[in-house]
Amino acid sequence: MNLVLCSLLVLFLIPISQAYSQEYSDNASTLAVSLSSHSQFVYQDSDGYTVVVGMVENNDSLSSVTNVQIQVNFFDDYGSDPLEVVQGSTTFEVISPNGKSSYLIRSETSNLDITQASVSLLGFDPSEEKQKGLTVYSTDVFLDDSFRFSGVLQTSGAPNSDTRVHFAFYDGFEPSRILGVNTIELGNVDANTEVVFDFDKKIDSRSVGFLLFAESDVFVSDVIDVEIPPSQIPTKLVTISNVSMEDFDGNVLSELQVGSPVNIKSKTLIQFSADQPSNETAYTYYVQVKESGKVPYVEYIGKFNGRFIGTGSETQTLDWVPEKTGLYFIETFVWDRNNVPIAEQGPFVLIVVN
Repeated sequence: MNLVLCSLLVLFLIPISQAYSQEYSDNASTLAVSLSSHSQFVYQDSDGYTVVVGMVENNDSLSSVTNVQIQVNFFDDYGSDPLEVVQGSTTFEVISPNGKSSYLIRSETSNLDITQASVSLLGFDPSEEKQKGLTVYSTDVFLDDSFRFSGVLQTSGAPNSDTRVHFAFYDGFEPSRILGVNTIELGNVDANTEVVFDFDKKIDSRSVGFLLFAESDVFVSDVIDVEIPPSQIPTKLVTISNVSMEDFDGNVLSELQVGSPVNIKSKTLIQFSADQPSNETAYTYYVQVKESGKVPYVEYIGKFNGRFIGTGSETQTLDWVPEKTGLYFIETFVWDRNNVPIAEQGPFVLIVVN
């Protein structure tokens, strides 16, 4: 029989800046199941849907619970009536004694007028406890432009159906917030076997770790806490492009004349990772002109000191006066002030001097 709980309200204000403020009503200490208010997080995804994620706690030390029902009312800034009412359940079908489970509930439409979400716990049912007949562990975790994970699911002495592996990603706040929940469906799995599974997807850049757990129709696993390794992407990335020779009127030159000054011009694009602590980077831009030959002779070296402020592109220009005829190639570099390259070498440019 459904045990209907006392009213519990968790209010999220969702400004466009996505810096969410929250108000909570405390759970009564006698309730067997409660929303873990500190773990909850609300955001709008890339498609405009409003997503509420968080954790549910089973505070009973003796009994498991199932059919935990959660309701989210989505509001705008103007009316007291919800724009949408959506119900959902927890990721775990059965929550063991003193256990926890994540949940994720998404609005039914991509309504950009939604600015608030109230979360309430409707009820739950008592349940027989599922045995710890599943084991999950990781074999490889890697992060660059996406999150890549390889793991193994081990089963015990009974066949499994509706087998699923879950990832609940959390941030570095103390206590942590749940940022997202993803599931891998494995379906039917034989007894006493191992199943290798892989996950490759972009995740919230604020994620520092995730809870890994599995469940089938008859078994559950322990919840494993896995740390996400540092990203293999550099904290900043500079790209050099569009290297050209121009006269002082801005005309692009295909050939140069001895004694005629030219501008060596190129563009640089800088991008920062989401967790970059500063948006300012001091740099030195180098141009090296070499004469073509078996032993290239360095004809000219020039440099320009500048600062990248934020992201975007900049143009660097250095003057050069060719002093003799020949075939030359132009090399470009960007280093930080510690003489550490922060960009791949720019494209080679060949130029003839007559």
